[in-house]
Amino acid sequence: MNTPPADTDVVNFGELDPKTNELLQKGVVAYRTDPERADSYFRQALALTPQELAPYYCLYKIHTYMGSLDYAADVAADGMKEATRQAGWPSDPAAWPTQGEAPDGPARFALYTLKVLSFIELKRGRHETARDYLEILSRADPQGRVGWKVIEALAQGSVQ
Repeated sequence: MNTPPADTDVVNFGELDPKTNELLQKGVVAYRTDPERADSYFRQALALTPQELAPYYCLYKIHTYMGSLDYAADVAADGMKEATRQAGWPSDPAAWPTQGEAPDGPARFALYTLKVLSFIELKRGRHETARDYLEILSRADPQGRVGWKVIEALAQGSVQ
């Protein structure tokens, strides 16, 4: 496996296929100077291992930052669908189980991604959809472990 140069920050994406990890690490480094190349690396990683959640995260994160909100939302929805499949949860977030404690693994990724989708919807001006997602998160993650309460505060500020 090619490892990134020692002067770069390596992101721990967890246990991944080595080629997928290599592509993601290259994308992280490339993003600083060439977001389009980073996008290409992340898309390659997703195509190589669509069952891995990290490539979805990388893609929706950079596209949110770049303002490509429609694409970011599509990738996030696809990643959330894969995460719920892996977690054994219903694909409809309204049917997700209520959590006493924050889950790990794919379930946590699904919750986190719904938080991201609520942020994207706020940015797209779809406040009602964002509030619907936040309502789901308030039941599925009542303690706010995935950080949705920050988005809720933003949503409350956007209607005043």
